[in-house]
Amino acid sequence: MVMRNKVPRLTLVGAGPGDPDLITRKGWKALQMADVVLYDALIHPELLAEIPGFIPKIYVGKRSGDHSMSQDEINKEIVQAAHRYGHVVRLKGGDSFVFGRGMEEIEHAQKHGISDIEVIPGISSAIAGPASAGIPVTCRGLSQGVWVLTATSKEGKLSASIISAAQSEATVVLLMGIKKLAEISAVFGKYRSPDTPLAVIQNATMENQKNWIGNLGQALAGDLNIDEQAPGIIVIGEVITKAAWKKTILNMQKDGNEIKVQSVNYKRFFFSIAYPTNISIG
Repeated sequence: MVMRNKVPRLTLVGAGPGDPDLITRKGWKALQMADVVLYDALIHPELLAEIPGFIPKIYVGKRSGDHSMSQDEINKEIVQAAHRYGHVVRLKGGDSFVFGRGMEEIEHAQKHGISDIEVIPGISSAIAGPASAGIPVTCRGLSQGVWVLTATSKEGKLSASIISAAQSEATVVLLMGIKKLAEISAVFGKYRSPDTPLAVIQNATMENQKNWIGNLGQALAGDLNIDEQAPGIIVIGEVITKAAWKKTILNMQKDGNEIKVQSVNYKRFFFSIAYPTNISIG
């Protein structure tokens, strides 16, 4: 329904890394007060289902190789929707200001007369993704800092900042880099030991999350089994050795009265452990 008497308004809401329960309380409230919601590709269906049915929901998702709209088209859609409906909630995965192009959308809205704009931060997958695999991005004695980088520049090339990050001792978290993992590993291989821990986390915080934990040498050798089409996060650094507290599980297979578990050893890739079936593994 068109709300002709409403003042155009824009709220950018970060939905978090994937799990619908990880949106902030303030972000969830904004969805209930929206006149229209423009949402991204990685928004969980359960979260969309919690938006009142009378509120129009418009898909404007972009994924690698599959864009329903270009960014310019999304910018225009925001302005048009604001003038047509009133309060636009732009629902984005993660946080709108962490490689979410939120600032571009705000600037375009301002140029077209929308001054009532709010940003509600979200939990970034750059932090939550590693955490969901039991990996802290900083840890006293191992890493005093963290680089958060996009692996791909706007020209589609490997980000130039990766070279600087590789030469540091800090944890490095790379987003949008799964298809460039071989190139990334080659750069890091020039500056860091083959034993440097490396992790790939796909579909972080979701029911179908998968974790690959090994080291740089294995990545350089192509010793991987990951789906390049699934969204993923690459983590490089010694903090990955701390993931063992969570008993990160790569594969579980029920066999008789035992559950055979392939778990993590970051230098030897993985080893098998057998647990009785009455033990719960977190």
